[in-house]
Amino acid sequence: MTATDTQSGVDNRMRVLFVCTGNSARSIMAEALTRKHGGDAFEVFSAGTDPRGISPLTVRALQDAGLPIDGLSSKSVQEFLGQRFDYVITVCDQARQSCPVFPGSHQSLHWGYEDPAEATGTDEERLQVFRSVLTQLGLRINEFVVIAKRTAAVAPVTVS
Repeated sequence: MTATDTQSGVDNRMRVLFVCTGNSARSIMAEALTRKHGGDAFEVFSAGTDPRGISPLTVRALQDAGLPIDGLSSKSVQEFLGQRFDYVITVCDQARQSCPVFPGSHQSLHWGYEDPAEATGTDEERLQVFRSVLTQLGLRINEFVVIAKRTAAVAPVTVS
């Protein structure tokens, strides 16, 4: 799959929005991982129902894992209302309850993960929680990318 169909100028990338409450850790991690593992097949965003800014420990965990942080920022789901997505994925239970409805046909998925921003202890102990959640998300996103690409190849996603 190519990012753009040069014949028609239509962008065929799958649009994915990851949502959590604070958009400070889990959804940011999911965005970075999907950009890395999904490549040009995906256009990926993250947002929070109550954005709080990116945690410095999120940045550190991503950098330690060799994931680029360029372009990552904490945003509100309000910025994305009215946009079309192929997948809207909540990564925390609280966001699942308060996530707005996005129009159009898309898959709504829920992947619940503990909030590393709530971890206690020393900075190193807290960082371990961030790394653990990043690893868990990475495993799931690797599977998601393969399945989403396979699904798109069978039934191409159309842009309306």
